[in-house]
Amino acid sequence: MAYTRKDVSTLTAAEKRRFVTAMLEVKRRGEYDEFVRMHIDYYTSDGEEGLRAAHMTPSFLPWHRRFLLELETALRKVDPSVSVPYWDWTRERSATRSPWTADLLGGNGRITDRQVMTGPFAHSGGQWTLKEGVTDGEFLTRDLGRSRDPIQLPTRDELESALADPVYDTRPWDSTCTKGFRNKLEGWGTGRGAVAWRNHNRVHRWVGGAMLGGASVNDPVFWLHHAFVDLQWTRWQQRHRGARYLPAVPPGTGDDQHGRIIARHQKMPPWGVTPDSMEDVGRIYRYA
Repeated sequence: MAYTRKDVSTLTAAEKRRFVTAMLEVKRRGEYDEFVRMHIDYYTSDGEEGLRAAHMTPSFLPWHRRFLLELETALRKVDPSVSVPYWDWTRERSATRSPWTADLLGGNGRITDRQVMTGPFAHSGGQWTLKEGVTDGEFLTRDLGRSRDPIQLPTRDELESALADPVYDTRPWDSTCTKGFRNKLEGWGTGRGAVAWRNHNRVHRWVGGAMLGGASVNDPVFWLHHAFVDLQWTRWQQRHRGARYLPAVPPGTGDDQHGRIIARHQKMPPWGVTPDSMEDVGRIYRYA
C-alpha cells in the first residue's frame, strides 16, 4: 500500500518527533553520511567532463526521486510510520515558522559563524556532527534569507512558469536551457543575483550555509525541499498528460552531450534504474 508524504506545516507533534528520531538514528548508524558523500560524488556540472546524472541534466528529477526513496527506505526501517514531509516554500516563507521550529529542523544560524544553535540538528546537542563535506566544519550552518544580500524565496508565479511548460526538457540538455520544465524547475538562469537562480536553486541560496554546494544534504531541509520539487514533477505530469521524460534516445556520437546525459531507458548510477522506471511511483507513495 502506498504511503503518504505530507505538507510539513500540517505535521502533528508526534509526527515531527518520529521524523526527527528516525533521522537521528539513520545519522547515528552512519548511513546518513553515505547520502552526503553520494550527493557530493554526483554533483557534476556542465564545465566538468563525464556523465552528469544529478544536476544540470534531464535526469535531475528522476535521480533525486530515487535518492529520496533511498533515504525514506532507511527512515522507514527505523520507523515504518515515517515518510519525508515536503516544504512548500511558496507558502511557508518565514524564517521563524515551519519548518524552522525547535521541534523540527531548528532555526537560523547565529550571526557570528552561522552555526545553528536550536533544534535537534544543532551540533551542540551532540547528535549531528558533519563528517562529510567540502569544508572541515563540524556544525550545521544556515543564513536564512541571506542577511548581507537578501533574496526572497520563489513565488507561486515563478513556480507556475515551470509547470506551464509542456515539454520536459530540450537541447542542449544542460544548465543553459531556456525552455523545458526541467531546467525551469531546477533553476539555472542567466544574469547575476537572484535572477540567476530560479525555483529549486534559489531555495538552496535562500537557506544558505550547508545548503550551498554538493554537501547540501548535510542540512535535513534538503529532503523537505526536494520532496516539494518531486511533487512538482507529479503535478506537471498530471497537467500535461502523456508528456514524457526527454530525451527518449541518447544523443549521437557527434553530439556534444553524447555520453554526458541519461536518456529515458538508460541506467542512472549508482542504482542502475532508468528515468522511465521513475516516472510512475504512485504505488510507492502519494502526496497529501
